[in-house]
Amino acid sequence: MRRAVALRLSAASASLALATTAGVVLSMPQVAAAAGTVTGYATQNGGTTGGAGGQTVRAGTGTAIHAALCGRASSSTPITIEVEGTINHGNTSKVSGGSCNTADGVIELKQISNVTIIGVGGGAVFDQVGIHIREASNIIIQNVTVRNVKKSGSPTSNGGDAIGMESDVRNVWVDHATLEASGGEDEGFDGLFDMKNNTRYVTLSYSVLRNSGRGGLVGSSESDLSNGFITYHHNLYENIDSRTPLLRGGTAHIYNSHFKNISKSGINSRAGAQARVDNNYFEDSKDVLGTFYTDQAGYWQVNGNIFDNVTWSSPGDDNQPAGPDPRSNTSVGIPYSYSLDRADCVPDVVSRTAGAGKGLRVSDGNCTPQTPTPTPTDPDPTPTPTPTVPGGTNLSIGAGSDGSSKASGTSYGNVRDGDMGTYWSPAGSTGAISIKWGSATTVSSINIREASGSAGNIGSWRVLDHDSGTVLASGSGAGAIAVPRTTLRKITFEITGSSGTPRVAEFETYAG
Repeated sequence: MRRAVALRLSAASASLALATTAGVVLSMPQVAAAAGTVTGYATQNGGTTGGAGGQTVRAGTGTAIHAALCGRASSSTPITIEVEGTINHGNTSKVSGGSCNTADGVIELKQISNVTIIGVGGGAVFDQVGIHIREASNIIIQNVTVRNVKKSGSPTSNGGDAIGMESDVRNVWVDHATLEASGGEDEGFDGLFDMKNNTRYVTLSYSVLRNSGRGGLVGSSESDLSNGFITYHHNLYENIDSRTPLLRGGTAHIYNSHFKNISKSGINSRAGAQARVDNNYFEDSKDVLGTFYTDQAGYWQVNGNIFDNVTWSSPGDDNQPAGPDPRSNTSVGIPYSYSLDRADCVPDVVSRTAGAGKGLRVSDGNCTPQTPTPTPTDPDPTPTPTPTVPGGTNLSIGAGSDGSSKASGTSYGNVRDGDMGTYWSPAGSTGAISIKWGSATTVSSINIREASGSAGNIGSWRVLDHDSGTVLASGSGAGAIAVPRTTLRKITFEITGSSGTPRVAEFETYAG
């Protein structure tokens, strides 16, 4: 569908079209991974540190970026790649190696972790070359421009997404980026910032998304509900048709952003998604919040927003605008701390902080931009340790088990049989499973292992001493969980939230 609003390519972006630099990687002194501090949902699930503690290299071509990834000791060795110049199809080629999985014509962050890509010097412009994050974790992308990435026509890259994430992605922070196109789907472009197929714990902050038919999505279809826990703050969405963003399932927190010239629909919460929408400024736009183009409803909590010259369509079977008097229809809890600027100052503070080339300036929560203090250099950095599975004897094997409910064809005992091919699943989206002993047993850690094909489905949870009701731990996502050293007869893992069907293959318990 052709764009309904006029496209205006910024002079600032045009000035960043730099000459291609040589495709070499220069060894640099070890420095801090990135300026500023990670915010939002990217602080959860263990946090997002990118390449902190690793080597820093300089790259002026896409091939040099790939060479830096492939030159690491392993696919998880931390690295910061400083980029200056224009990255394009002519200088972005596949590089092979045991620590990478790259491809021509796209910056491929695939099956890797612990990476920072940051624009430095005169700027980093990814011209018609997208950034693809797949089966990856702990990634930071900062101070870069990605423009005119196409899915049809010539040349094509990354399915048409400026930045696209898919397939078991965890903990990504994109900050001070400028993502832009020159039209909509008819002109060959797709989304600017897309997430699908089990992508979680992502923050997009202080960024500009403009001149595109589609801002971005969370979930590729009404059945792709495995994504979520996304924060969007201090961003500018300008000259966008729709999807600012489109949410299919999951939870999103959208605050202190400026939405301008949104021509068809804006924040589209559907298929059970929950959006908390705080202190944003919506201007000269249409249907900026609601459920659109589907009868599968989504939900929102609204606080302190300003709607300036916003028009609303009439409700229908497939359209449920939140306006003209937006009211909350759910409550969304936020697990991290944050400071809200007043909505009336959002256009000003976003204009002075958002996008590449703004000196990584951020707001202080009082409508005043600040330049971040650089992180001190660590002369002897130590790589961030990788969490390990608890050691010792798995006390669950040989114990008993029961729970609150089970889906047809599954068994409570499947979680203590040492077989990852069998699993317990609740009858609904939540439920509890317990390990129990005939005499008091000391436990200090557990390990929840999800069955193949359902990794990431478990959302929020609690661990309880079943007999006393004491909550020993709480959090989100499966894996190793430390609990206070407790002597008990029955320990319960209670799933309180999920996306997709939870399937626990093993509930392992350990004494130390």
